[in-house]
Amino acid sequence: MSVDEFVLDCSATLPWLFASEATAATDRLLVALADGARAWVPALWHLELGNVLLGAERRGRVDKAGIERFLSGLAVYDIEVDHATLEVAWTKTLSIGETFGLTMYDAAYLELALRRGLPLASLDEQLRTAMRKAGGRVLL
Repeated sequence: MSVDEFVLDCSATLPWLFASEATAATDRLLVALADGARAWVPALWHLELGNVLLGAERRGRVDKAGIERFLSGLAVYDIEVDHATLEVAWTKTLSIGETFGLTMYDAAYLELALRRGLPLASLDEQLRTAMRKAGGRVLL
């Protein structure tokens, strides 16, 4: 996978913690980041990821130390927050959610990828389908 920049969905981040969810494609995505690629995320990404991690901890899939190691590991990569996410939330993002039947959370990833003209890294099939229908490129 040769990609310099992409939009990173929360679902594509989780296989880096949960080995049972990892694929060759998600591993290549992590290698791309390690090699200097830049991932863009909407302003909600940290909250969404944190919510999933808390749920996983509560279900015994990971302990607090594992979460801390994972988050420390993410900090070394070039993951940029797109602050315009909030500015377009009730206009473009809402419209995208309505058009493609997405949650606002998923619509935020799609809006960001389309606005920046970047491919989307996601394991969410509904989001991937919407990205293709919108004319965008999907990674993974």
